[in-house]
Amino acid sequence: MYQFILLIHVFAAVCVVALVLIQQGKGATIGAAFGSGASQTVFGSRGSGSFMMRLTIGLAVAFFTTSIVLNYIVAKSYQEEKVVTLPVPPSTAPATPSTSGSSLPNQIPTS
Repeated sequence: MYQFILLIHVFAAVCVVALVLIQQGKGATIGAAFGSGASQTVFGSRGSGSFMMRLTIGLAVAFFTTSIVLNYIVAKSYQEEKVVTLPVPPSTAPATPSTSGSSLPNQIPTS
Protein backbone atom coordinates (compact mmCIF):
# COMPACT_ATOMS: atom_id res chain seq x y z
CA MET A 1 0.00 0.00 0.00
CA TYR A 2 2.70 2.46 0.92
CA GLN A 3 4.56 1.79 -2.35
CA PHE A 4 1.56 3.12 -4.26
CA ILE A 5 1.40 6.22 -2.07
CA LEU A 6 5.15 6.69 -2.49
CA LEU A 7 4.76 6.46 -6.26
CA ILE A 8 2.03 9.13 -6.20
CA HIS A 9 4.23 11.26 -3.93
CA VAL A 10 7.21 11.15 -6.30
CA PHE A 11 4.97 11.77 -9.33
CA ALA A 12 3.36 14.79 -7.66
CA ALA A 13 6.76 16.19 -6.68
CA VAL A 14 8.15 15.91 -10.21
CA CYS A 15 5.00 17.41 -11.73
CA VAL A 16 4.96 20.35 -9.29
CA VAL A 17 8.58 21.15 -10.12
CA ALA A 18 7.90 20.89 -13.86
CA LEU A 19 4.77 23.05 -13.69
CA VAL A 20 6.47 25.73 -11.65
CA LEU A 21 9.34 25.86 -14.13
CA ILE A 22 6.96 26.01 -17.12
CA GLN A 23 4.85 28.86 -15.76
CA GLN A 24 5.97 32.37 -16.42
CA GLY A 25 6.15 35.10 -13.86
CA LYS A 26 4.13 38.30 -13.99
CA GLY A 27 5.37 40.58 -16.71
CA ALA A 28 7.52 37.94 -18.36
CA THR A 29 6.68 36.61 -21.80
CA ILE A 30 7.67 33.40 -23.48
CA GLY A 31 8.52 35.36 -26.61
CA ALA A 32 11.05 37.46 -24.74
CA ALA A 33 13.10 34.36 -24.04
CA PHE A 34 13.48 33.73 -27.79
CA GLY A 35 13.99 37.33 -28.83
CA SER A 36 10.47 37.99 -30.07
CA GLY A 37 8.30 40.86 -28.96
CA ALA A 38 5.13 38.75 -28.78
CA SER A 39 3.31 38.66 -25.46
CA GLN A 40 1.35 35.46 -26.14
CA THR A 41 1.90 32.46 -23.91
CA VAL A 42 2.03 28.89 -25.13
CA PHE A 43 -1.54 28.12 -24.04
CA GLY A 44 -3.13 31.48 -24.79
CA SER A 45 -3.08 34.88 -23.17
CA ARG A 46 -5.49 34.50 -20.22
CA GLY A 47 -7.22 31.13 -19.93
CA SER A 48 -4.15 29.00 -19.35
CA GLY A 49 -2.98 30.92 -16.32
CA SER A 50 -5.86 29.80 -14.19
CA PHE A 51 -5.68 26.23 -15.53
CA MET A 52 -1.94 25.95 -14.85
CA MET A 53 -2.37 27.57 -11.44
CA ARG A 54 -5.19 25.18 -10.48
CA LEU A 55 -3.20 22.19 -11.70
CA THR A 56 -0.16 23.30 -9.69
CA ILE A 57 -2.26 23.84 -6.56
CA GLY A 58 -3.92 20.45 -6.97
CA LEU A 59 -0.59 18.67 -7.33
CA ALA A 60 0.84 20.60 -4.38
CA VAL A 61 -2.13 19.50 -2.24
CA ALA A 62 -1.57 15.90 -3.39
CA PHE A 63 2.13 16.21 -2.52
CA PHE A 64 1.45 17.51 0.99
CA THR A 65 -1.30 14.94 1.59
CA THR A 66 0.94 12.05 0.56
CA SER A 67 3.72 13.49 2.73
CA ILE A 68 1.44 13.42 5.78
CA VAL A 69 0.14 9.91 4.97
CA LEU A 70 3.66 8.53 4.48
CA ASN A 71 4.77 10.15 7.73
CA TYR A 72 1.84 8.50 9.54
CA ILE A 73 2.61 5.07 8.02
CA VAL A 74 6.30 5.23 8.94
CA ALA A 75 5.58 6.46 12.48
CA LYS A 76 3.02 3.71 13.03
CA SER A 77 5.37 0.99 11.77
CA TYR A 78 8.17 2.38 13.94
CA GLN A 79 5.94 2.26 17.02
CA GLU A 80 4.88 -1.31 16.23
CA GLU A 81 8.47 -2.35 15.70
CA LYS A 82 9.48 -0.67 18.94
CA VAL A 83 6.84 -2.55 20.93
CA VAL A 84 7.81 -5.90 19.40
CA THR A 85 11.55 -5.52 19.96
CA LEU A 86 11.43 -4.54 23.63
CA PRO A 87 13.51 -6.91 25.76
CA VAL A 88 11.70 -9.31 28.06
CA PRO A 89 12.38 -8.45 31.71
CA PRO A 90 14.03 -11.21 33.73
CA SER A 91 11.82 -13.22 36.04
CA THR A 92 11.83 -12.13 39.68
CA ALA A 93 11.14 -15.59 41.13
CA PRO A 94 13.82 -16.70 43.63
CA ALA A 95 16.13 -19.42 42.45
CA THR A 96 15.50 -22.75 44.18
CA PRO A 97 18.27 -25.31 44.54
CA SER A 98 17.75 -28.52 42.69
CA THR A 99 16.75 -31.57 44.71
CA SER A 100 18.53 -34.10 42.53
CA GLY A 101 21.29 -34.57 45.05
CA SER A 102 23.99 -32.80 43.11
CA SER A 103 26.16 -30.38 44.98
CA LEU A 104 26.43 -26.73 44.21
CA PRO A 105 29.68 -25.60 42.57
CA ASN A 106 30.76 -23.57 45.63
CA GLN A 107 30.37 -26.47 48.05
CA ILE A 108 32.77 -29.30 48.70
CA PRO A 109 31.06 -32.70 48.66
CA THR A 110 31.10 -34.51 51.99
CA SER A 111 31.29 -38.28 51.73
